[in-house]
Amino acid sequence: MNCNELKKRLKEKNIARHRYSIMGLKYPDDRCCIIFEDGLWKCYYSERGEMFGLKEFTSEDEACEYFFGWVTE
Repeated sequence: MNCNELKKRLKEKNIARHRYSIMGLKYPDDRCCIIFEDGLWKCYYSERGEMFGLKEFTSEDEACEYFFGWVTE
């Protein structure tokens, strides 16, 4: 899965857009985030300019699969 497919699948699951950020700002308030930075895919929760629960992946597919499961659970 890539980020475009991830967006589509989250929309199909009716996950509210305000709950997540895909390749957006690094620190949006109170959202699950996925970004590509320094050669790694990073999934984390952003709150008040801080990263919490950071998980890093080398592949976009692995990061997107993790993110989808995390946001939809």
